[in-house]
Amino acid sequence: MRTAYEGEMMILHILRHGKTIANEKRLYCGSTDLPLSDGGREAITQLAEQGIYPAAPAVLYTSGLKRAQQTAELIYGGMDFKPIPDLNEYDFGDFEMISYDDLKERENFVAWLNDETGDLPCPDGECMKEFKERVARGFDMLLGEMRANGELPALLVTHGGAIVSIMDRLFPDTYGYYEWQPETGRGYTLTFDSDGCTGYTKI
Repeated sequence: MRTAYEGEMMILHILRHGKTIANEKRLYCGSTDLPLSDGGREAITQLAEQGIYPAAPAVLYTSGLKRAQQTAELIYGGMDFKPIPDLNEYDFGDFEMISYDDLKERENFVAWLNDETGDLPCPDGECMKEFKERVARGFDMLLGEMRANGELPALLVTHGGAIVSIMDRLFPDTYGYYEWQPETGRGYTLTFDSDGCTGYTKI
């Protein structure tokens, strides 16, 4: 597929933030602005010490939520970052900070979970179509800014759901939708040429 980029080769690294208490307790957490857990901070620090992360990029982006910012800070110290709120996680609305086991008997949760059209929102949250459109808008803005400013390479710290949506859009029919989700602290390196995204490697 074509992207907002029309220039020469560029590189974008995308990382999923470290673990939060919600990850550890298996709670639905999207718009809730949680910090990293102690275990999450320790795990990111260990991965950084192992040298798995790219060198400091020309520009650093995050979703703007605490868990993404703190992950960026642990890896790249006091480097300035640019927030892109459109790349925030899915807004689960009334399902935020509740586990599957505590939701599975609710009628509105079952209806949302089984929705195949992407049109049914979480109560006081968003639907999958809205989420994908929002993430696509934020991602295209990021690529357009990279092209305009010549910021090569760049790095984005964002969320599992946003990464899944980005990768499925760039590489449709490659994997099942949720198979794109990396572990916390991991992600992908994307390469682009004038025709769009040319490939990826795992981080």
